[in-house]
Amino acid sequence: MTGLASVWEWIQTQLLGMQWLSDLVGAILERMGLDLTTRVGGSLQFFIYDVAKITLLLWTLIFVVSYVQSYFPPQRSRRILGRFRGVQANMFGALLGTVTPFCSCSSIPLFMGFTGAGIPLGVTFSFLISSPMVDLGSLVLLMSIFSARVAVIYVMAGLVIAVCGGTLIQNLHLDDQVESFVRTGSGADGEEERVPTRKERLHGAAEQAASTFRKVLPYILVGVGIGAIIHNWIPQDWILGLLGNGNPLGVVVAVVVGIPMYADIFGTIPVAEALLARGADLGTVLAFMMAVTTLSLPSLILLRKAIKPKLLAIFIGVCALGILLVGYGFNAGQVLLGL
Repeated sequence: MTGLASVWEWIQTQLLGMQWLSDLVGAILERMGLDLTTRVGGSLQFFIYDVAKITLLLWTLIFVVSYVQSYFPPQRSRRILGRFRGVQANMFGALLGTVTPFCSCSSIPLFMGFTGAGIPLGVTFSFLISSPMVDLGSLVLLMSIFSARVAVIYVMAGLVIAVCGGTLIQNLHLDDQVESFVRTGSGADGEEERVPTRKERLHGAAEQAASTFRKVLPYILVGVGIGAIIHNWIPQDWILGLLGNGNPLGVVVAVVVGIPMYADIFGTIPVAEALLARGADLGTVLAFMMAVTTLSLPSLILLRKAIKPKLLAIFIGVCALGILLVGYGFNAGQVLLGL
C-alpha cells in the first residue's frame, strides 16, 4: 500500500500537478534575478506556470476527447439517445455531455439540434447542463489542482444535477416552452455519414484541439491573470471574510459573482485554484466554477432565443439550486475530504 501511495502521490504532484514545471519556471526566473517571494516575482511565476500547465493538459485532453467524440457524430448520438426512455435517457444524455469539450454557448446549437430531432426535452437539458459543467477535461484538470477524490465527487455531483434537472423538466411537460423554429427542426437522420479512417480521426482530433485552444486561450490568459492577482495581491483576510467559513452566504456570493462572467472550465480553474489557496472554502470555489461555466450571462441570452422565459427561468432555478446544494455540501464535507 505504501508503494501504491507513493506512485499516486507522484502522479498527483508531478504528472497532473506538474510540480516539476513550477520548479523549472521558478529556477529560470531566479536565474534572471527575480525574487519569487515578492508579489511581482510570485505573480509572474504563477502566471507562466499555470498558462504552460493548462496549455499542455488542454492540448492532450482535447485531442483525446475529440478522438473519442469522433465515434459519436450528431446523427449517431440522436439514434442512441432515441433508444432510451425515462431516467436512463437522462443519464445517457448527461454522460454524452461529458465527451463534448464545449463551453455553454457552444453546447446550445447541439441542444437545439437534438431537440429539433425529436429527442425528449428533459434528455436534451441533461446534456445541456452537463456539457459545460463537467467533462473529461475538467476531471483531469481538477485532479491536477485539488485531489482525485474531490475531482470525482465534483463530476458526479454535476452529473446528478444534470440528470435531476433534466428529469424535472421532462416531468413538467414544458415542450410548448421551446420556440417553434427549434421544435420544427428536421428530425430525420438524413444520409448516413461515411465512417472516417483512423488517420482522419487523428487529424480531426488535432484540428479540434488547435481550434479549441485558439478559442479558449483568451479566457485562459484572463483567468490565470486574475488568479495571479488573487494569489499574490489581494489580502487573505478579504478572501476569508467574503468566501471563507466565516461567511455563511459565501456560496451564494460566489454564484452571484460567477453568473455575469463568461469562461469555460479551462479559464475558470486558475481563479478557483487561487481562491482556494487564499483560504476560500472548497464548496464555495466549486460553486463559483459551476456558476461561471453553466449559468454565464452570454449563454443565457443565447439560450433565450431557443426557449421561452418560463422554461429559461426553470432552467436557471434548477441549476442554481443544484449548484448551491453542491457548494454547501462540499463545505460541510470539507474536513472529510481532507482539505
